[in-house]
Amino acid sequence: MFAIQPLNGYIFRTNMTIQEIKPRHVVARELLGDYWLNGAPFLLGDHHGEVVLVFFWDFSSSASLRALPYVQDWSAKYAHIGAQVVGVHTPRFRFAQDPENVQHAIERLGVTFPVVMDNSQMIWSLYGNRSWPTMHLVDRDGFIRCQNSGDGGYLSFERSLQVLLFGYSYREEMPDLTAPFHETDRPGVVCYRATPEILGGYLRGSIGNVEGLAPESVIEYTDPGIYLDGRMYLKGAWMIDRDCFRWEGEAGAEGAVTVRYQGIEANLVLGSPESGAGTMRVEQDGAPLTAANAGRDVRVGPGKKSVIAVNGARLYNVVRNREFGEHLLTLRPQHTGCAVYSLTGVAAVIPDLISSN
Repeated sequence: MFAIQPLNGYIFRTNMTIQEIKPRHVVARELLGDYWLNGAPFLLGDHHGEVVLVFFWDFSSSASLRALPYVQDWSAKYAHIGAQVVGVHTPRFRFAQDPENVQHAIERLGVTFPVVMDNSQMIWSLYGNRSWPTMHLVDRDGFIRCQNSGDGGYLSFERSLQVLLFGYSYREEMPDLTAPFHETDRPGVVCYRATPEILGGYLRGSIGNVEGLAPESVIEYTDPGIYLDGRMYLKGAWMIDRDCFRWEGEAGAEGAVTVRYQGIEANLVLGSPESGAGTMRVEQDGAPLTAANAGRDVRVGPGKKSVIAVNGARLYNVVRNREFGEHLLTLRPQHTGCAVYSLTGVAAVIPDLISSN
């Protein structure tokens, strides 16, 4: 079994041969959701005799998007052997409950398998999930035989898929296992511990300002100038929504969100104004980003300005540092209605340090 073991601020990824294949005790429930996208409804009862991978994900989840290339690869590689992939999109934020937003994400990400929307989290609950993403393997008789929760474990999960396929009917040589898409997924590597997701909004948000949170209210925040880990710090007039902090300052007013994070990259879930696209200026450690550390969704322009064009609610890659480290990230909204939902740091391999486990 592939495991992630924290020790002294690091994460050790160890490798064993295969994930646990469970006894044939739990029958997989049908995937009865709100909408089907990217294909016709997928009924498990119509696929007896095949191994089905049920992929629970959310297009705004950093961990889900890290898992997606593996699922896509398996879908293409094992279809002719008798394996099928079906996605269950269980949203974390309200904007991801909109079928149009999910359809746009499917097209943008190049998802090829059918996806059912699980806005009420009914399917999620029936399968006992606790984190994004979660993958289940359903055998040819409809029993759940293997589960993988969270980011990681892809090599051993694919081995379990091969065992289920081989054990039933396929007797030829199996395809090679998928090579890791990320250095942190390689067995035996030791990783720095990155900042876990920090959320906005009054339901689950963490804020460091002394003004605190007032649901569905606009508050004028003062930047304290001292920043602790695991919290967002606001400056200016912000609406405290259910899932996010939304900028409500007037034209020309100064606003900011500041977060201290550890990581080699920083991913943020951002939302645009209802009237259309918006922009946010971004700084790290008091300076604009440069071509050397700007994320994929940041434009570095003249005047040493680094800007995020927020054109819809989704995950944005904002910072891509050359090395892992601790940084202070500041976003400065330029348009009323821009929103900040969450920030997640990205782990990195510690060079020349390999686990002996």
